[in-house]
Amino acid sequence: MFQTTIDAAMLQAYRETEYRVAGETPFVLRIGRHSPELASLHARYRCSASAYVTAYNPFSRTLSDTENQARDTQLDRELTARGLTHFEGIGQHPTNGWPGESSYLILGLDLEAARALGSRYEQNAIVWVGPDAVPQLIPLR
Repeated sequence: MFQTTIDAAMLQAYRETEYRVAGETPFVLRIGRHSPELASLHARYRCSASAYVTAYNPFSRTLSDTENQARDTQLDRELTARGLTHFEGIGQHPTNGWPGESSYLILGLDLEAARALGSRYEQNAIVWVGPDAVPQLIPLR
């Protein structure tokens, strides 16, 4: 099992967060719950895995809107340059008041590639989804 230095309360907040995906048919990913919408998207794009990643608030340190938007633009440009199919989203806890974070559902990323991307953008954790279409919280620290 992976050991993490992330505070237990923060990990719990990540598990409770709603990972919203925009697009033709918006839907919400929840940790540990099968997503029929994502399973359908995987089938449509012929992939078996995806990741949900943000560039906002590295290591959960609050940045200004300007800094976060610049990081978000950088991530979007990287995904586009790499030719990765991605959908905009917002990750937001339903009750704790932490502002929503612009994020991306990225299709076709295996777990190692997803971890590398999240680490490059200094995230505590990412959400990764395999062939079962059940989102998993993956701590990175």
